[in-house]
Order: sequence, then C-alpha cells, then structure tokens
Amino acid sequence: MRKILVLFAHPKYEHSDANFALIQAIKDLEHVEVRDLYELYPDFNINVQVEQEILFEYEVVIWHHPIYWYSCPPLLKQWIDLVLEYGWAYGPSGIFLKNKYVLNAVTSGGSQEIYSHQGRNRYTMEEFLRPFEATAYLCNMRYLPHFHVGGTHLITKEELEDKAKEYQNLILTLRDADQIPIPFIQKP
Repeated sequence: MRKILVLFAHPKYEHSDANFALIQAIKDLEHVEVRDLYELYPDFNINVQVEQEILFEYEVVIWHHPIYWYSCPPLLKQWIDLVLEYGWAYGPSGIFLKNKYVLNAVTSGGSQEIYSHQGRNRYTMEEFLRPFEATAYLCNMRYLPHFHVGGTHLITKEELEDKAKEYQNLILTLRDADQIPIPFIQKP
C-alpha cells in the first residue's frame, strides 16, 4: 500500500464547494495525508526542513489546487520554489524525490471545452500544467496525467458527487494497485 501526500493549496477554500467535496472524499482514507498549505502557512513562512522530511514518507505526491491565472495559487508556487531546492530535489546530489509519482488535481471555473485549442483559453489544461511536468522531470519524479474538475461555477450537486467519487477512486488506485496502472507522461 502506497502512502499518498496531498498538498492542498486554496486561498479561499471556504468558498469552494468543488474543492470541499474533493477533499471530503479523500481526507479520511488510510495512508492518505492532506496538508492544507494555507492552513499551515498563512504567513507564507514555509518550514522547508519539515516539508522535505515529510516528503520522505510518501511515494505519491498530489499538487491539489484551483487554477489561478493559468497556474497555481501563490503559496503552492512558493512551496515548490523553496522545498524543491537544488542539491535536495534536483542537481547532482538531488536524489530525494527520484521515482516518486506526482500529479496535479485541479479545479477551474472554466469547463473542459474552454481549456482547448478552440476554446476561449486557447490552450489545453495539459499545456497550462507543463511547468509542473517540467518540475517533476527535473526532480526525477514520474509525472502522471492530471485530474481536472472544470466548470465549477455551474456544476450540479450530482456531477460534483460523481467527480468526488472519481477522485476518491483515483486515490485508492494509486494507493492500492500493485503497479500504478496509469501510464506516466514521462520517465525520469
């Protein structure tokens, strides 16, 4: 059974029904830890050593966040900037994340159709998430396809329940499968 770390970053979590439903679906699962970065570090003063030590314990890391201006909220970006430092996460002696799995679980007000070459945003969600993929590659991690809940402003209760169950099933698969059945996008 793999241990999964969900690094959750949402500066207005109390206003997000979608993220609330997703977190509720996984927060009590065995071997799954949800770390709410905005709850832990409201002053943005990230304890790098603590965060690095926690990463040692987990085989799967999930960057769970809403899409903010085509990226992640600022605290998650700061976490990446500080915690994934040279000599620890990458570089000649940066071996501590090697072969760990990582993926983005994201929510957006815009629908899947808006995140397409024909849509208003002109690019796919995969293209917007490329910096995360590049980060994973630099750190010798195995980047998995993202999980996306789009159209959160108009999503029905039933659709949201289905997406929360889908997220829970993804987490259970990542935790319990003998081999991760999802092909990763690139190998380190």
